[in-house]
Amino acid sequence: MASAVLCDLDGVVWLAGVELPGAAEAVARLRRAGLAVGFLTNNSSLTVAEYLRRLEKIGVPAAPEELLTSAMAAATVLAQELRPGARVLACAGPGVWEALEGRGFEVVPEGPCEAVVVGWHQDFDFSRLARASAAVRAGARFMATNLDPTYPGPDGLLPGNGSLVAAVATASGGTPEVAGKPEPPTVALVRLRFGDHGVMVGDRPSTDGALAAALGWPFALVVSEATVSSDEPADHGAAWVAASLAELVDPLVVALRPGARGPGVSP
Repeated sequence: MASAVLCDLDGVVWLAGVELPGAAEAVARLRRAGLAVGFLTNNSSLTVAEYLRRLEKIGVPAAPEELLTSAMAAATVLAQELRPGARVLACAGPGVWEALEGRGFEVVPEGPCEAVVVGWHQDFDFSRLARASAAVRAGARFMATNLDPTYPGPDGLLPGNGSLVAAVATASGGTPEVAGKPEPPTVALVRLRFGDHGVMVGDRPSTDGALAAALGWPFALVVSEATVSSDEPADHGAAWVAASLAELVDPLVVALRPGARGPGVSP
């Protein structure tokens, strides 16, 4: 299996769906060098088809197997422990609904249910908060796709899923399990899909960098609005730091080529 370059989306490939300068050509150059390129996002709001259309629109054709989301990680965890057909309340966007239905669950907007999954969505409101927290108080399993407090938008940082999860946790008194970066469910999915050798490229040391550490992969940091926020550690531990994915192509190709001995990379 070829070494992988696993790219976060928001802040690395695009910003609010708009290509970051040079990202499409950077992906093409990595592929021409014989590296496997994958895309991993904690944003669970979109379906797989929607993500692939967005990538195609910016000039990055991708196959479904090249994409991993926190929605997939959450659905995988629940599928390992809940019966087929179990009722799962999705306080989340279409991406979570799709992932849960793909695993054979009955996805519902309110209880009773066996689990609640909270994923980022823009129409989170008091009604959704009330239904999700009531189900958790009634004993439903509480799953968060991720705990990112913010994510980068075109005009600065926006509230992330961690903000929504905190509201449900406060209202319910529950403590969520977490499926997305950098937690073990995502580590397991990455290994299954992309193998044991690669580099994680991201803009958040707290999630992308921590995932790289959990995988035993080096971390390549793309500096974004999220990187310099107060949420992120100053000691990022990155093997490479750059202003864009495009600037990382040459060092990554050198480090990941067969027989290379780059920072933390084994052939």
